[in-house]
Amino acid sequence: MRTKSVGKKKINVVTLGCSKNVYDSEVLMSQLKANGKEVVHEDRGDIVVINTCGFIDNAKEESINTILDYVEAKNRGEVEKVFVTGCLSERYKPDLVREIPDVDQYFGTRDLPILLKHLGADYKHELVGERLTTTPKHYAYLKISEGCDRPCSFCAIPLMRGGHISTPIEKLVSEAQKLAKKGTKELILIAQDLTYYGLDLYKKRALGDLLKELVKVEGVEWIRLHYAFPSGFPEDVLDIIREEPKVCNYIDIPLQHINSDLLKSMKRGTTHEKTNALLGKFREKVPDMAIRTTLIVGYPGETEERFQELKDWVKEQKFDRLGCFTYSHEENTSAHVLEDDIPQEVKEARVEEIMELQSQVSWEKNQEKVGKIFRCMFDRKEGNYFIGRTEYDSPDVDNTVLVSAEDTYISIGEFADVKITSAEEFDLYGELV
Repeated sequence: MRTKSVGKKKINVVTLGCSKNVYDSEVLMSQLKANGKEVVHEDRGDIVVINTCGFIDNAKEESINTILDYVEAKNRGEVEKVFVTGCLSERYKPDLVREIPDVDQYFGTRDLPILLKHLGADYKHELVGERLTTTPKHYAYLKISEGCDRPCSFCAIPLMRGGHISTPIEKLVSEAQKLAKKGTKELILIAQDLTYYGLDLYKKRALGDLLKELVKVEGVEWIRLHYAFPSGFPEDVLDIIREEPKVCNYIDIPLQHINSDLLKSMKRGTTHEKTNALLGKFREKVPDMAIRTTLIVGYPGETEERFQELKDWVKEQKFDRLGCFTYSHEENTSAHVLEDDIPQEVKEARVEEIMELQSQVSWEKNQEKVGKIFRCMFDRKEGNYFIGRTEYDSPDVDNTVLVSAEDTYISIGEFADVKITSAEEFDLYGELV
């Protein structure tokens, strides 16, 4: 058994799930550091805080396994205390307390001040906007709102994150300025729903107003939009994307499906025809824009015919980036009353079919880039390559640009112009120009 440390306790924050959780962990770490605490991210520590995800079955399983691993470490004397926070804890606290009682305390998604107290720290209001970033310093997530008011039948996020609350523009600009002073060049705007931003504060959709202020922040060169809901999308944003060099020609808009009957059951507030009209408007106003979307397959009632409609649509639309997930039958969502009538193996086979189609689309689009020059941000070096991205690619989820490190040096976190020399399905190879 490890001898317990006598001096200051080191707190290890472990983050699971999406970029919104990354952001929340960074806020927690900043608060702890300001209280004089020694804090690390996913390293060794005397006290462990696990920020969990509870979105779908796979994420819940990963969160539970991580909790169990640290509880076992605690029982072996390798850590002293284990605290659990985040979405899984918000949604299933009574079950977790019963099933995994060796956790010292469970906290919900909006319990930061209480969590800090249990860690011997006080919540410092003057630190709003301060974060101890865990991403490379040249890019950072900027969470512009919390929670969601959408009624999507398959989604448990409102159960875990509550209703939509926008962060005021002036606070977000202040946060962006602080990040820029630390070397952040790319802001990735995130929320449960970017499209809804501002309705609660300004009685109108204010994403465009926010972008107009963020582009004024010195040092920020790229601003990227993630998680925009399709229904009610504010079209003035398209003009800003087209006209403002700092706003990347990129949007992440989760469309989930295309069959109108399924979209109605999903409570998405749109149809096949309206979705296509919106995509047409995107491409008309910003012809150079990369569109990323996510799809769900295996939703109740997705017949072979409806799945074929989805496949045909994916081939027709030729999305620049696409992710696909199997439907997860979540309790307390409105879809849970439906019969989960698609076998898991069929769901997984459908994911493979969609991603095979997208692989071909991506290969064809990447071949068109060969011979062209792109301004790229370089994130890291792996093996014999420097790994970068164009403005059409978000970190961790999209394509990468590889430049040989054998006879070239590129500073990490810097921009460089690259001529593409060859391309694969999801990777571009190039040389500096």
